[in-house]
Amino acid sequence: MRPILWDQKGLLLLDQRLLPWKEKYLRFKTPAQVKQAIKKMVVRGAPAIGITAAIGLVLGAERIKARSKKDFLAKLKRIGESLKSARPTAVNLAWAVDRLIKVAQSEDLSVDDIVSRLRQEALKIWEEDIEANKAMGRLGAKLIPAKASVLTHCNAGALATGGYGTAIGVIRAAFEAGKEIEVIADETRPWLQGARLTAWELKKVGIPVKISPDGAAGSLMAQGKVQAIVVGADRIAANGDVANKIGTYSLAVLARENQVPFYVAAPCSTIDLATSTGKDIPIEWRDEKEVLCCVKKRIAPRGVSALNPAFDVTPNSYISAIITERQVVKAPYEENLAKAVEA
Repeated sequence: MRPILWDQKGLLLLDQRLLPWKEKYLRFKTPAQVKQAIKKMVVRGAPAIGITAAIGLVLGAERIKARSKKDFLAKLKRIGESLKSARPTAVNLAWAVDRLIKVAQSEDLSVDDIVSRLRQEALKIWEEDIEANKAMGRLGAKLIPAKASVLTHCNAGALATGGYGTAIGVIRAAFEAGKEIEVIADETRPWLQGARLTAWELKKVGIPVKISPDGAAGSLMAQGKVQAIVVGADRIAANGDVANKIGTYSLAVLARENQVPFYVAAPCSTIDLATSTGKDIPIEWRDEKEVLCCVKKRIAPRGVSALNPAFDVTPNSYISAIITERQVVKAPYEENLAKAVEA
């Protein structure tokens, strides 16, 4: 299951808008095209769009015509800033672009050598993400009971990462360790990432999965049908507040009420120590048509408008633990997240 491919002709992305009905890869050759792919949800998920943006920056670097190295770096920065504006909430996007810009500025290299180093660094980010996902899986699997129904929200699997998964990676690792796992996937309106993507992924790897309406989660917890909740993250503030797909905050509140452990799985690149609390995280609002329509068909009366925040923020007090590739972090988050990042 490879959502991202990169060859001599450019970038190939599995078009996630078409799943589960059709598996089709689209070709992208310029950073402007890559930016649109991110904005239009061809690719989504914080780690995946970070990797994609890094490759997009390399594609741009390969095309820059510059009078000097200084001119090259100035143009490279402009491309990077444009890519970073594609989606504001997921910090991995900016983190990956800034990491490549730092490489370009860090050494006394020729322009050709800089482009070569940027390619290497983008591939390194990709490889590191897959390894981080697997490490998260090993650590997080220990938190899952031997027999459990695990609820997850949105899609934090291979499609949202370099190829294994954060929250789904934890579930996969628990299943591979022999635990008797069943997954309840929230449908996750309005893009239905749970129904379309998470269920598709889990079916591919043979993990039992049932789809549930978003509004049924509290009732299922009250009936004892959920033993753990594992979700991903798009940005984690220094104090442990977590921005994730809209609906995550509601799940966390319901989990507290029903005494169900609520875990967040994300790489350290998703931890933004420069953002003090969740109140400082920019929340992306998307086109109201995504709510008013389903599969391109309008489901609401004409003349009715909609609210469409793409993310919400879950306060740290509702989070049982944050699973990173380095350690399982628990409260006090402000102290322990900083240690995890610096480890």
